[in-house]
Amino acid sequence: MLIDYKDIISCFTKCDYTQNNVNLHIHTTYSDGVGDYRTIVTQAKDKGYKNIAICDHNTVQGHRDNSDLLGFVIPAVEFDVWYKYIFLHLIAYGIDVNATCMEKFYAKNKSETEKDIVRILPKRNIKELINAIHCAGGFAVIAHPACCWALNMDTFIKDLTDIGLDGIEIYYPYPRWRKYMKFAPIEKLEQIADKYGLIKTGGTDLHESTLK
Repeated sequence: MLIDYKDIISCFTKCDYTQNNVNLHIHTTYSDGVGDYRTIVTQAKDKGYKNIAICDHNTVQGHRDNSDLLGFVIPAVEFDVWYKYIFLHLIAYGIDVNATCMEKFYAKNKSETEKDIVRILPKRNIKELINAIHCAGGFAVIAHPACCWALNMDTFIKDLTDIGLDGIEIYYPYPRWRKYMKFAPIEKLEQIADKYGLIKTGGTDLHESTLK
């Protein structure tokens, strides 16, 4: 039976994200995280999470190797992509991890999943990528948008919405250097999401081995 992940995620509330009921932005050793995929899942279940999403950079190999955990784990992948002069991260949620329409966008080697300098080089066409995500049964969400060097955040999101963007990661902690590089406050992003009818998601961008 196919799972409607979009419907599931659309039902999550702000409290779900802020009270650690769900975490839709987690990395593992399949990209640049240090946590083991199955260990992170065990931690999440022990802590009573409703769902988590593991979204390693440019790869779904973790989901393919641990397909028995999908359902509790929402299949996702975080792509490095450019839109005009702006570098951004686009998360594909709920995709069929074996869909052939997605293959051209995945990393060809491990360095394309973990090294920043390598990851910013591939020139994925964002419209083609979003179309492929939809073709694979998923939906596209921009990650940590306040970090994007957009001169006008509203126009930036509107342009992405016009080419198929489905959601915005709103509930994100902006740790480390990102708290000093924010180009829009959370309240503004919430308003933009409401204005364009976009799904609101959230997560911690976990790269550590322990889920809080």
